[in-house]
Amino acid sequence: MSSVWGNVAQYGMVHWSWAIAVYLFLAGLSSGSIMVALLVKWNRHERSNSSIWDAMIKSGAVVAPLSILLGLLLLVVDLGRPLSFYWLLIRYNVTSVMSLGVLFLLLYTPIVLVFMLLVFERSVMKYTFFAPLVSLIQSVKELHSYAKVIEYFLFVTALCISSYTGFLLSALYAIPLWNSPILPILFVTSSISLGIAVNILIGLLFFKSTINEESIKYLLVLDLRVILTELPLLALLFIGMFYAGAESAQAAKDALSVGFWAGLFWFGVIGVGLCLPLLTVMIALKSHVYRISYVVINSMVVIVGVLILRYYIVYAGQIYLG
Repeated sequence: MSSVWGNVAQYGMVHWSWAIAVYLFLAGLSSGSIMVALLVKWNRHERSNSSIWDAMIKSGAVVAPLSILLGLLLLVVDLGRPLSFYWLLIRYNVTSVMSLGVLFLLLYTPIVLVFMLLVFERSVMKYTFFAPLVSLIQSVKELHSYAKVIEYFLFVTALCISSYTGFLLSALYAIPLWNSPILPILFVTSSISLGIAVNILIGLLFFKSTINEESIKYLLVLDLRVILTELPLLALLFIGMFYAGAESAQAAKDALSVGFWAGLFWFGVIGVGLCLPLLTVMIALKSHVYRISYVVINSMVVIVGVLILRYYIVYAGQIYLG
C-alpha cells in the first residue's frame, strides 16, 4: 500500500471495529434527540398544554428509545459472548468507565421508554397490544404529577450517556487521539447537533401536521451555536495532542495529513459535517425562509458528518499512534 493511504501494518492494529463506531453513533443519537426534545419543550412550550404534540418532541420520544435499544443489541452481539452480557449488569466497578456506562444505561433506558409512553399515551391506547402497559402507567396517577422530575432526570442521564461514550475512549491512555479531556465534550456537542438534525428530519417525514416553524427556527439557531462550538473543540483536541509529547504530536500530524482517514477528516468531518451545515443554516436564518429543501439538506449532512466523526475517531485513533 502506498504511503498516501497508510501502512498495511497499521490497519492490522484495529481492534475496535465499525460496530463500536455505530454504537457510539446510536448512543449519541439517542441522548442527543431526547435532550433536544426536552429543550424544545422547556424553551418553546413551557406554559402550553399542547407542547407535548410538537413534532420535535414527538421525534425525540420515538428516536431516543429505538436508537438506544438498537445500539445495545449491536453492542451485545459485538461482545462475542451475548449470553454472558448479564454479568455487566450485576457486577460493578466504580473505577471502570464501562461499569459506569452500564449503570447510566440501566437508568436511562427505562425512563426514556416511560417518556415515550407519556408522549404517545393517547395514540398507543388505540392498539390492544400496548394498552395494558399504558393502562399500568395511567393507574399510577402520581406519574403525571412527577412529569417534570422525570424530564429533568432524563436530561441528566442523557447527558451522562452522550459524555460517557467519550470517556470510554479517553480512558485508553495509550491512544493519543482518544486520551483527551476534550473528547467527551466533543461527543456531547456532536450528539446535540445530531439530535437536532434527526428530530427535524423525522418531524418533517412523520409528524408534519404538528410542525411548529418557531421550534424549527429555535433548533436551527441552536445548531448554529453548536457547530460554532464543535470547530474550536476539534482544534483544541489536536492542539492538545501537539503539546502532549513527541508521540502524540506525530500522531496528530499523521491523523491530519496522512492516509485515507486524514482525507476523510477534512472532507467528511470538517467539510460535509460542519462547514456545509453551517452555510445552510446561515442561509436559512438570514433569509427567514425555512424551506424544506434547506432543512432536509442540513439534517442529512449533519447526520453523515457525525457518523463520519465517530468512524474517524475510532479508526484513526487506533491507526495513528505516533
